[in-house]
Amino acid sequence: MTRNFANTLCGLLAGSASLCSCGTDAPAPYGPVPTPAQLEWQKMETNMFCHFGPNTFTNAEWGTGQEDENVFNPTAMDCRQWASIAKAAGMKGIIITAKHHDGFCLWPNPVSRHTVAQSSWKDGKGDVLRELSDACREYGLKFGVYISPWDRNDPAYGTDEYNEVFRQTLSSALGNYGPVFEQWFDGACGEGPNGKVQVYDWDLYHGTVYDLQPEAVIFSDVGPGCRWIGNEAGYAGETCWSTLDTAGFAPGTAAPATESLNSGNPGGEAWIPGEADVSIRPGWFYKDSENDKVKTLSELLGIYYASVGRNSLLLLNVPPDRRGLICGTDSLRLMEFRSALDKIFAEDLSDGAIAEATSVRGGSKRFEASNILDDNYDSYWAADDGVNEASIVVSLGGMRTFNRIMLQEYIPFGQRVAEFSVDVRDSSGTWRRAAEATTIGYKRILLTDRLTSDAVRINIEKSFACPVLNGFGLYMDEITGETEGWDEPDDSGNVKKSSEPLVLDLGKTVVAEGFYYTPKKRGSGGCIISYDLEFSTDGKTWTGMYSDKLFENIVNNPVRQAVRFSEPVELRYLRLTPLRTSAEETYGVSGFGILK
Repeated sequence: MTRNFANTLCGLLAGSASLCSCGTDAPAPYGPVPTPAQLEWQKMETNMFCHFGPNTFTNAEWGTGQEDENVFNPTAMDCRQWASIAKAAGMKGIIITAKHHDGFCLWPNPVSRHTVAQSSWKDGKGDVLRELSDACREYGLKFGVYISPWDRNDPAYGTDEYNEVFRQTLSSALGNYGPVFEQWFDGACGEGPNGKVQVYDWDLYHGTVYDLQPEAVIFSDVGPGCRWIGNEAGYAGETCWSTLDTAGFAPGTAAPATESLNSGNPGGEAWIPGEADVSIRPGWFYKDSENDKVKTLSELLGIYYASVGRNSLLLLNVPPDRRGLICGTDSLRLMEFRSALDKIFAEDLSDGAIAEATSVRGGSKRFEASNILDDNYDSYWAADDGVNEASIVVSLGGMRTFNRIMLQEYIPFGQRVAEFSVDVRDSSGTWRRAAEATTIGYKRILLTDRLTSDAVRINIEKSFACPVLNGFGLYMDEITGETEGWDEPDDSGNVKKSSEPLVLDLGKTVVAEGFYYTPKKRGSGGCIISYDLEFSTDGKTWTGMYSDKLFENIVNNPVRQAVRFSEPVELRYLRLTPLRTSAEETYGVSGFGILK
């Protein structure tokens, strides 16, 4: 019996025994179901990501691995400050980049010579994992770690020996700091010109995690605990299944298609729910230059609705600064975000309502429609077997005005609903369509225009097994207003052929300290991945500056790329020639200019 199957079976038997000790049986599970650890993970809803390391001090997104260890030198690091802010923001856990692609370890990893122990920070006696894990316990938060298997420093990377080195790295990080709720694996593998490629032993890595942290949820493109949602903008698909087909796939370049990651697979072979990761800033690591680019309250609320509100967990990156503290700008925005969510969801406008369904399993009170209105996660409405279409009318006892409709499926029995709609009854007694959608999953929040009604009808129009719902609520959001297309692509900018260079004529000779390239929003039309860069004062004689240089992580995070020159340059013309683009024949551009 496999570990996941055993855990799942035990959890289901325990839950079913308490709810269905006599009379009509509970529904049989449909397809894959979450383990107890996966269910508790989903209930967390929002967690904090903290990208922190040498990149914090070098303004890089992907370090080279050749940075002097002494570059890591936070002057006032206080993980209790991180934890207090996360707690106040309603986060349930913190995941730290214990080792990013540069290989630098935020703890004294005994199998690496590129760690805090080799730095002058705290005379080589510092340990970020120790301080953060202690702070998380103090504030009642769960502790997680990101450990990239890509290592641009370790000399064994690219050889068979490296897999054992990485196993020992995992053992060191996971075996000494108490419970770890999530192990975050990046699938990066030697990206960039002349990058060494490692054949990762994922079975070895996963086995190591489970030996040391048996309840940890493992993140990657294909889980097995939870999956990347296919973008770094924080939004799940309008359709979002927690099931995924994984046969023939692996993290990184062998991952499933972006559409599958974003939407999951109906009837997928494994329960691997989505996690939507996004940074509160344009980049993942702290940069002074981004202090005025922190996401707005409206953007954060939009991300919440498009992640938690679409059956995903939200992992919001809030990077500590060079002091080792969360910046005041970020902290203030988080408090505004928390306050807004508290205000929106403070009052459930369906309180005191009555619910009746067209089908109640076995006619039993244990499965009646009113169960969707209580606060008990483990009480639910269920229809009879063979009934895959049903309706519930929620009578509100008077006119209520709302623009957010929340629904929940009881996922311990699997994810079932594939199509549903919601109607509202107007003052004349006529039912009018308010919303239509596909999946529900752990939680679905529908955004509607402002509606006033005395009754709401939930229509389950397609379900792969008898529907089972355990949550419903009506809310009023007067902060973000009516429905908004937060994740709609921005069509501003141009799409060019991959063979066409970008040429900038400033009209006169100026001194430039660098340049920037901004792809179209969400990478529409493709992004430039690597390029040659030349400059000229007359447009005839060109001087090469960069050859086959990489815009790091631009495909997953297609935001403005600012590149500083090693020293100022006099130029009038700048020519950027794409070498590789994410789309086969095109790339998008909404900005190209110099930095002064």
